[in-house]
Amino acid sequence: MIIAIDGPAGTGKSTIAGIVAEKLGVTYLNSGSFYRALTMALLDGGFDLSDLKDEEKIVEFCKKQKLEYKDSHLILNGTDVESHLHDDRISANTAQVSSIVKIRHLVNERMQEITNSLDIVCEGRDMTTVVFPQAEYKFYLDASLDVQAQRRFNQGVSGMSLEEIKEAIKKRDEIDKNKAEGKLKIAPDAVYVDTSDLTIEQVCEIILSKIHKKRV
Repeated sequence: MIIAIDGPAGTGKSTIAGIVAEKLGVTYLNSGSFYRALTMALLDGGFDLSDLKDEEKIVEFCKKQKLEYKDSHLILNGTDVESHLHDDRISANTAQVSSIVKIRHLVNERMQEITNSLDIVCEGRDMTTVVFPQAEYKFYLDASLDVQAQRRFNQGVSGMSLEEIKEAIKKRDEIDKNKAEGKLKIAPDAVYVDTSDLTIEQVCEIILSKIHKKRV
């Protein structure tokens, strides 16, 4: 069973996917962690990600990185890097890295390998349209830009001001909606949920209700 959730930043995808996975007793897979881990490796490796001039070198470097997923934590080359994946330097560069088509193929293949023998809840930006188009359950979570920024600010993981976070999310979403492959868009068969005025619990209830109705 695959439950796929898409949507822009700050819509509650990660939190909601984690809760839904726990309630259903299945594995939670955060696709963004894969791109963030590769971004971390690239930055630590001295790559300049501002213009992606060395795209082929970037791809070759990423192919050599060992990505594993254990207990909902991303393991990069044997090290659990989950607690550092939302550092500002990584957030500022992840969209550029994930826009590289060959890296998207690399990450998608790894995620598909991981899910071969698992029931999962996965979330990202093209889970329902590209990575798992065959998913039994598809959801698209959305929220206003102001709500997105406030939620990310409230997480306390960024050193940026609320306005800076708002601009960063706006830039990220624009990049994601205009990618050559894996664009952020709503799958025709996905359930659309605007989370702006809903609590985490209310969104989870909507998703779980849809799943239970379909399984009956």
